[in-house]
Amino acid sequence: MVMLNEPVQVYPHKLRRLYWPFLGLAESFANVVGTVAGSFQLAERRYTIPRFTFLGPQVSVPQKRIGLFALVHGDEPAGAVALLQLLQALTDRPELASGYDLVLYPVCNPTGYEDDTRHNRGGADLNREFWRGSSHPEVLIIEEELRTQSFDGIIALHADDTSDGLYGYAHGRLLNEELLVPALQASECVLPRNRAPVIDGFAAREGVIGDCFSGILAPAPDHRPRPFEIIFETPARLAVERQAEAARIALLSILATYRGFIAYADNL
Repeated sequence: MVMLNEPVQVYPHKLRRLYWPFLGLAESFANVVGTVAGSFQLAERRYTIPRFTFLGPQVSVPQKRIGLFALVHGDEPAGAVALLQLLQALTDRPELASGYDLVLYPVCNPTGYEDDTRHNRGGADLNREFWRGSSHPEVLIIEEELRTQSFDGIIALHADDTSDGLYGYAHGRLLNEELLVPALQASECVLPRNRAPVIDGFAAREGVIGDCFSGILAPAPDHRPRPFEIIFETPARLAVERQAEAARIALLSILATYRGFIAYADNL
């Protein structure tokens, strides 16, 4: 088991508070592995993008590898809380992740999180920078992860301060929508769904958007076979705890639904 064991002084205190619960789980459970995706120097400080992998119970087919990303925007902490809650739930009930290796990135924008800003300290909205030749180190680190981790699926957690309810992006693919719709239904036990016909400037149907912005965190353009990819959005103006609970329920729903698709395909 590899631990994030760098000198304490390199981490701003707010970031240490975010990482510590994940590190505690990695220290306590053999199926939680803490590693580092990458790090970068900014002024006199080194920032790290941590990676935590939950190794689910193995099944009769190869493990599916799912990447879970939070805090691409530094002022959206509910996603990181949801990933921690998910990891805690899986250490109690590992069977919920049977057939999966889940790779969690709780903070993709450490300077934005430290500053409580959407953008990184360089003033960039990182979720418009992917696969566009960006020089921002956070993007370069995560792009390398997307190239090398061989993900079968990618889920990004976000929060929208203009929305009063849950919604998600399905990128126009049927599988994405088939996974997203049950997740929205399941999480409605915590928060309402946004059923407006236009959300975030895009046409929407029952909280599902098919189109998307350019430059979002997504698989490499040449990644084949194409992983499923979902963006799940919570209403940022509501309590972080309720957003996190809704996102955790949505993640468990996606895992269960995708497992059903895998089993169906194996029986064809």
